[in-house]
Amino acid sequence: MTTKEDTPPAAGTPRIVDLVRSDPRAAVTELRAATARDPHNAGAHRLLGRALRELGRDEEAEAAEMAAIRATVRDPEMVTIAAAMVAGDLPAAEQRLRGRLSGQPTDVAAIRLMAELAARIGRLKDSETLLRRALELAPGFLAARANLATVLYKQNRYGEAAEVLDEVLARDPVNPGNRNLMAATLGRIGDYDEALRLYGELTESFPEHAKLLMSYGHMLKTVGQLEQSVAAYRRALTVEPHLGEVWWSLANLKTVKFDDTDIAAMEAALAADVSPDDALHLHFALGKAYGDRKQAEPSFRHYASGNAIRREQVAYDPDGIAAQVDRVVEILTPAFLAEREGQGDRSPDPVFILGLPRAGSTLLEQILSSHSQVEGTMELPDIPAMAMREARAAGSDFRDWPAAIAAMEPHRLAELGAEYLDRTRVQRKTDKPFYIDKLPNNWSYAGFIHLILPNARIVDARRHPMDCCFSNFRQHFAKGQGFSYGLDDIGRYYADYVRAMDHYDRVLPGRIHRVIHEDLLAEPEAEVRRLLDALDLPFEEECLQFHRNTRAVRTASSEQVRQPINRSGVDQWLPYEEWLGPLKAALGDLPETYARRAP
Repeated sequence: MTTKEDTPPAAGTPRIVDLVRSDPRAAVTELRAATARDPHNAGAHRLLGRALRELGRDEEAEAAEMAAIRATVRDPEMVTIAAAMVAGDLPAAEQRLRGRLSGQPTDVAAIRLMAELAARIGRLKDSETLLRRALELAPGFLAARANLATVLYKQNRYGEAAEVLDEVLARDPVNPGNRNLMAATLGRIGDYDEALRLYGELTESFPEHAKLLMSYGHMLKTVGQLEQSVAAYRRALTVEPHLGEVWWSLANLKTVKFDDTDIAAMEAALAADVSPDDALHLHFALGKAYGDRKQAEPSFRHYASGNAIRREQVAYDPDGIAAQVDRVVEILTPAFLAEREGQGDRSPDPVFILGLPRAGSTLLEQILSSHSQVEGTMELPDIPAMAMREARAAGSDFRDWPAAIAAMEPHRLAELGAEYLDRTRVQRKTDKPFYIDKLPNNWSYAGFIHLILPNARIVDARRHPMDCCFSNFRQHFAKGQGFSYGLDDIGRYYADYVRAMDHYDRVLPGRIHRVIHEDLLAEPEAEVRRLLDALDLPFEEECLQFHRNTRAVRTASSEQVRQPINRSGVDQWLPYEEWLGPLKAALGDLPETYARRAP
């Protein structure tokens, strides 16, 4: 069928489409004449590009394709669509885009806009597909290629994003937005030196860009350059004093003590007309500031206010977590596990440290990564991404990975294990035989890990529930911890985690090694020896000198694990006890029983 774009009005009759295929040289002559008569004829430019591609004249084809894009942008219909996108009227924009693409399916500018729309509503895979189609039609469409890198980054596919950005920056090496994304991407795959170099250059070029300075501060913090990190954050605040995320970033270092001037500045910012996002960060920072001064009432008030704002923003369903644990208990029976024993990939390389955030997992990672045979990486997103993908592919709720596992052919388990190893290979920077994935939320997927990687080590980092849960309440996470913004939610989450671990203790006895944080603080050498024995690793003295390890650390505990073991974090909930009734009610007897193994 001939479409509207196949018959550009000024280019003659529909025969031009057939001419592009049968005699592209003649088509080029006609189409050049058409575009000379009407430089804004996007359809003619597109067909000219296609004809030139047929002739192998790729540079000329690219010029024609880009001319088509420029002409399309001037189209009144596209102007209307773009205005709807800017105004946030995405349904109207989508309706118009669908109509346009049904008649002009190779309009790459429209395809790119549809990809942007898909990304804005969270349909990242659809956005990726659209962008790849746009690049297939117009390989030189640099803006679409940069968009593809962003979409890959948002899907946690950092290695692929870096490869795409290499292509983008080879064509346009000075674009600050793309260089900024490359710096962030390099940080995600552990190329910190290059990331710091890029951030340093960008902040020199854009010294008044507060969020760029903040990102630079984050990276400096990750590699342990604390003074430089604080300086970058302070520079950002001279540019935007009300930028709440920078105040929280300073608080989140855990080593900065705010003075009277800082507190007055934060309170003044809160009193101004700041966004909810700025407000919640300011509340968390002020909670830390007053807590450091032993002023529990204003400290808790600010923490509660910040959490309340964030709780309204996140879609968290505590019943969904409980239902997932129910499915684990229901499906992962001893018989079920025995039937699938050893069917996954048999590589012993990964060491998973899981549990709740703020339970000591970063400390365990720092201890283990000080061993000559173990490489530390970061909190890797791959296991949840794979488990949720398999659940959706099986037609289940995205949390119901046990049902997906139950429906799999045996060979699929080994394929998934191999996929995990491949996805995480970009994180490995040394030739050490073992590497750590310390994403705490992997407790939800411990059975999935066991089945796809039966020889991987699994370590459960567990901390006293009152300290652990209240620490989560005081910690604002960038993303992924929706349970942490309500005391009742946190208590229920901790209880479901223990219920899941109790189940694994019963059906896979000895499979998961547990480290009780308080025991580690009391007897560090004995607990470290137990941990290394469980992982079949020889004891090394360096593991007790973990604070001397200069490796990069991305988590909120980065500065704490650069100090010797201490008890400064124990019983920090006690001054706030009078406000913690909902947490105590949700935990039940767990403050007394959390360290026991299931019968």
